[in-house]
Amino acid sequence: MRVAAFDCGTNSIRLLIADIEGNSFREVFRGMEIVRLGQGVDKTGEFHPDAIARTFAGVDLFVNELRRRGVERIRFCATSASRDAKNRVVFLNGVHERLGVYPEVISGDEEAALSFQGATRELSVNQAPFLVVDIGGGSTEFVFGGDSVEAAKSVNIGCVRMSERHFHTDPPALGEIALAITDIKAAIKTAAAVVPITQSKTLIAVAGTATTVAAAALGLDRYDPDAIHLSRISAEKVHEISQMFLSMTHAQRAALPYMHEGRVDVITAGALVLSQIMYATGAKEFVASESDILDGMAWSLAQS
Repeated sequence: MRVAAFDCGTNSIRLLIADIEGNSFREVFRGMEIVRLGQGVDKTGEFHPDAIARTFAGVDLFVNELRRRGVERIRFCATSASRDAKNRVVFLNGVHERLGVYPEVISGDEEAALSFQGATRELSVNQAPFLVVDIGGGSTEFVFGGDSVEAAKSVNIGCVRMSERHFHTDPPALGEIALAITDIKAAIKTAAAVVPITQSKTLIAVAGTATTVAAAALGLDRYDPDAIHLSRISAEKVHEISQMFLSMTHAQRAALPYMHEGRVDVITAGALVLSQIMYATGAKEFVASESDILDGMAWSLAQS
């Protein structure tokens, strides 16, 4: 069966097309467009018209891929920004007009479960229990479990939200960084009240912040998903990379060969979130995974 999974978050819209038969999974296409749907949502509670226009343009690009590749089933999930925006019906209707399916504005718990399924599927059971951390644009999900989810919590400390809320100079001032850390620590504490974040055997981090930090730690001369996937990055290296990004200007970050242009202005906050998570969990390393909520969504379509 050929399925298509759309993940529309605060920062990007992504598409995975895959062939799934039984336990066999073959990736056909994986693409991403940075659309910044969550522009200003933390402050205004609404989608900006420009953000909606960018997102629709991204969907239109992906429609061509669907037509070319003969997809049988489609699932479109929208996450943090869409949960928060009062005018989301404009976005939902616009996507339906283009794809013929309505986006599901999924809860943080469902987002967490899908990310967990996608991230852990390739890892052996002797590496469990797992803590999967999904640092998105608007929120971060903490998910704990073995062969299934045992506890999950979504908190509002995504890279776009933290950037818009705290970082107003370039590079960010010490006072801005301190306020961001206070905010991040409070959110992690909220998550830790529900999720046993210090009890996992393997910490897995998914999504663009984690994979970009991994690319930096590996010293890649380009963004290479194959090199990044399942790499193990030490906590010391995470802290080092976070400090590096905090000290760099926008232009310096943009010049890094592995840096996607749509992450330049938010990777600093994202890496700071990951660094604080490493401190809070006590994990000595994290496993970087290119498999995430998209893969979980694709499996859910094949099993439905």
